[in-house]
Amino acid sequence: MILVTGGSGLLGKEIIAQLLAQGKKVTAIYNKTLLPEFNSANLTTFQCDILDVVGLEELMQKGISQVYHCAAIVTFDPKRKRELFKINIEGTANVVNAALAAGVSKMVHVSSVAALGRVNEDKPINENMVWTEETNTSNYGESKYLSELEVWRGIGEGLDAVIVNPVIILGAGDWQGGSSQIFKSAYDEFPWYTEGVNGFVDVRDVAAIMIQLMESNVSAERFIISAASKSYREIFSLIATAFNKKVPHKKVTPLIAKIVWRVEAFKSYFTKKAPLLTKETAASALEKVCYDNTKLKQFLPQFSYRSMEETIAQTCAALQQKLNNR
Repeated sequence: MILVTGGSGLLGKEIIAQLLAQGKKVTAIYNKTLLPEFNSANLTTFQCDILDVVGLEELMQKGISQVYHCAAIVTFDPKRKRELFKINIEGTANVVNAALAAGVSKMVHVSSVAALGRVNEDKPINENMVWTEETNTSNYGESKYLSELEVWRGIGEGLDAVIVNPVIILGAGDWQGGSSQIFKSAYDEFPWYTEGVNGFVDVRDVAAIMIQLMESNVSAERFIISAASKSYREIFSLIATAFNKKVPHKKVTPLIAKIVWRVEAFKSYFTKKAPLLTKETAASALEKVCYDNTKLKQFLPQFSYRSMEETIAQTCAALQQKLNNR
């Protein structure tokens, strides 16, 4: 029996879909958002908060042998720091402890490249990057780094586990939140772009890699998952073109970014709504960061990533179909 936490998220849903396609029996948990209908007798779903220690332990004792831990909060809103740390760190500790108590055979934990911190833009970031206060650029990154430490603790206590550090994951999820908001912004013809560079990857590739790592004898390792490093301008332009929309044409300068995040913080104070842009996201959008993905290729030499052109074309087509079916 396989357990997937965060089953209603973009990555969790894709892992479930691929496992069911392989004929595997899956138990998936969600917190607030109901899981989509998969129409499979091999899928069992439960509402369970990863802060619910008793619920997690009872669930793992029901014959769970493998765990894909995807449940987490992704936010750069400074007002949600306490919640962010509680879910990402304490929640991961609970999952690790329950897995150890149940004698789970293996766990694959979803971290993030944000947990690696940032270094100078003149060289790619790899898995040997050591997180420090100086290289940290976000509360989210710190929360994912500290959640990794809980997994390493579990490994030290006998848990067979692997950590994956994906870059920005693209897929046809709910474009009102998460990385899929990129597609909505382009669809709405958001005019601004930056020359910042980041890593991007297809959600289907991330899920496939995690499943292959689970089925392998690899343990006590972490892997950057990145298909390609692209500028935000290039990604937004590809999406806009796929939707037959206007490509972004106004460049965001560092000065403009500073003004906008301050205005957003001011508005958020009065509206009590999450700001559209924060100091952290503004800085991130201007950075030129590249990731070294060669370690994974050494362990999974047969794996090949989808191109960003293919990912974006297929994702836009899927999102357009959703809009047409409304």
